[in-house]
Amino acid sequence: MTNVERHQYILQQLAVQANVLVVDLCKALEVSTVTIRKDLKFLEGSGLLFRTHGGATKNNPYIRDRSVMEKEKMQIDEKLAIARQAVTYIHENDSIMIASGTTVQFLAAEIQPKGNLTVVTSSINVSQELMKHAEIDVIQLGGALRKSSCSVIGTNAAQMLADFFCSTLFLGVDGIDLNYGISTTNVGEAKLNRAMMESAHQVIVLADSSKFGRKSFGKIAELEKVDMVITDAGVSEFYKDAFKKQGVKLIIAI
Repeated sequence: MTNVERHQYILQQLAVQANVLVVDLCKALEVSTVTIRKDLKFLEGSGLLFRTHGGATKNNPYIRDRSVMEKEKMQIDEKLAIARQAVTYIHENDSIMIASGTTVQFLAAEIQPKGNLTVVTSSINVSQELMKHAEIDVIQLGGALRKSSCSVIGTNAAQMLADFFCSTLFLGVDGIDLNYGISTTNVGEAKLNRAMMESAHQVIVLADSSKFGRKSFGKIAELEKVDMVITDAGVSEFYKDAFKKQGVKLIIAI
């Protein structure tokens, strides 16, 4: 098989599944890892794909910071489906934690509390959404305001978490990468998210399928620290299989 034929095959696979692994390409094309890595480097240089750890993707895996007002207009149907699935994991007289992000804002809008519900949150928008319910006690973390996400970050917010332990943390992220883990665009927010994870019995990540195969500047945690990821039907079979192998529960919202 010529170089051109290999390149065409790689691009065809990416058109179908969005991500490819070096080991799978070696097996399918019967060539060495050195050859495949050279092919991927050439294709990346031609602007046809992005190399990742152990493979390649057709989507740019690196995320820039965007305002919450910009992000809340994206993947609306997917975020709504995810929120409606996520709300089923909130129980009567529960105590939960909600981080920042547009997907968790959709979750907040879907909450209809059974009994008394306590919510600890770093998001100003989540607090504003939940304050309409008399049955919900909202604890707003305090700290420096991060305007682009309309949420708080910093040591003051992290120190407040020492007084709480909740059943579940609902966490929005900007990227999910099988090797890098979950991430967000801001280091301060990533650090607070880690502290929130330590204060919750269960961590549920809410992320639409566009977040998969992407990574951002602020690493939150390895995937093994996550109990469940709720996403939409657009997630590829590649990630369904990968999550199963890693032992992370993946829920597809319909």
